[in-house]
Amino acid sequence: MVEDDAPTLDQGVERLSLTGRFSLTARILIVNLLPLLFLGGGLFYIDSYRTQLLDERFKLARIEAQIAAEALAGVTRERQEALLVQIGKEQRMRMRMFDSEGLLWADSFALDEDGPAFEFDDISDDDWNLRFARWLDRAVDTVVSAKPVTDYVEKESDQADDWPELVAAREQGISQITLYDWRDGTPVITAAAPVGLNGATLLTTRNAVDITEAVRAARSTLVIAVLIVLFASFLLSLFLARTIVTPLRLLSKAAVRVRQGREREVEVPRLPERGDEIGLLARAVSDMTGALRHRIDAVDSFAADVAHEIKNPLASLRSAIEALPRVEDEDTRKKLTDIATHDVRRIDRLVTEISDASRIDSEMSRATLERIDLSDLVRAIIGSREDRAENRNREIILKARGFAANVVGVGPRLERVVENLLDNAVSFSPPKAPILVEIENDGECVALTVCDEGPGIPEDAREKVFTRFHSIRPDNEDFGNHSGLGLAIARAIAEAHDGSLVAESRADGQNGACLRLQLPAAV
Repeated sequence: MVEDDAPTLDQGVERLSLTGRFSLTARILIVNLLPLLFLGGGLFYIDSYRTQLLDERFKLARIEAQIAAEALAGVTRERQEALLVQIGKEQRMRMRMFDSEGLLWADSFALDEDGPAFEFDDISDDDWNLRFARWLDRAVDTVVSAKPVTDYVEKESDQADDWPELVAAREQGISQITLYDWRDGTPVITAAAPVGLNGATLLTTRNAVDITEAVRAARSTLVIAVLIVLFASFLLSLFLARTIVTPLRLLSKAAVRVRQGREREVEVPRLPERGDEIGLLARAVSDMTGALRHRIDAVDSFAADVAHEIKNPLASLRSAIEALPRVEDEDTRKKLTDIATHDVRRIDRLVTEISDASRIDSEMSRATLERIDLSDLVRAIIGSREDRAENRNREIILKARGFAANVVGVGPRLERVVENLLDNAVSFSPPKAPILVEIENDGECVALTVCDEGPGIPEDAREKVFTRFHSIRPDNEDFGNHSGLGLAIARAIAEAHDGSLVAESRADGQNGACLRLQLPAAV
């Protein structure tokens, strides 16, 4: 039983019925990887978004430079200065004109009486939000392996040769676009274009703060989305943890009670509605507990049976030994000595059989299985018994039908089973009555049947003959010659080979009993 304050099996199943349909591994991976996948995908998306914005701005800067150069060509210098100021103010960019000698002769910032159209940010007085934004920009660039961009430095010289884009535009006769990076992380785009045919050039400079603001806004949206996903993941993880912790607590409490042995019938929850690893664990622990209880019960019963069986010959031996000093009659002393000797032999036989029975499971778990022809094994055992005169003038007839009777098992143990079955048949068979041993193989199962012509076994007692220390023996057999463990050991060995051993009546209707051993046929 589970403690009153612990969740019951029904309550646990009701709460967790929807959680056992998928593997815990799959659920944990999905819940924990989802935010990371979302964040990683968002980072690459934002970097792609930034690249697209820059590409569009490059195209715009090229078009603006070309249009401005065409507008400036062929007009008076006074008109050129007015256009530089007007276009620079409207487009929020700096426009500079260089003559054919490469000297600066007009600057929209210097010509505009209202001041520059824009100013670069002085990062020295930025607050923590902007500093964090710049740090995050650098971190993202590192993650996505963004190509490094040259820092923008305002040239103090008035020479066009100090600007590579101007040199390229003058030499190639086409507009040139260059990307720089200002100290605050915003892009600076310069465009150089030839003006007319006299070698003059135009240089436009734009601080594309709006691109950085758009990227940072998108990143903020992503961060908010990731935080939401993380929060949802946190809740799902708690829920998932609960689906794991609750049944594990049920199992652990039941396991502790089983270990402490405080309650004999502790019910280990099997969680039948769960098809995941927790359900498999619950059923495995439940089955293991049942097997453990069965083994403990078997050991307790076996110990009680051993104590009971040894107690009788020990009591008889004690009485004989205690009586010997007080008896002077030689015949009586000889009888007491014979009784003591018989009891010692009986105790020795019991101890040997008990030791053998207790070692079956451990020996079978360590033994090496081999392919055995059951017909050859039985034939050899029958011949050996004839040589030792253990069949007591009973004829043993062996009949084999079907395929070769090959099984996989431990030879000495299977030999012990056959010996026990033949010993039992010889004990109950009338003198000179034949014992029939039949071996059949249907391709899946090898069956060995040993039939005698004795009194037979009543149907309601056919399971009792496999009980340890079963004491019903033939009337003409001396008391104590058998331990009552022979058939119990034989069945234990058969079951250890994934087989069975049962008692049946004779199929031909004659008096007698049949013991049928079935083992899986070797593939």
